[in-house]
Amino acid sequence: MRSHVRELREQLGWSQAALAERLGVSRQTVNAIETGKYDPSLPLAFRLARLFEKNIESIFIFEEQS
Repeated sequence: MRSHVRELREQLGWSQAALAERLGVSRQTVNAIETGKYDPSLPLAFRLARLFEKNIESIFIFEEQS
């Protein structure tokens, strides 16, 4: 799954650490989401959507594995 987390975070001028603190996760978790190495849990996806004032579908793009 791809995401727009990095772009949204950078638009707000936040570091990965600042976003992680707002979400209650580690900076490594934010990095893994941004690089596509980790798909967030549904509760975390909702927290991201609420924080960025976006819907989940505009933040995360599902790509089927072939």
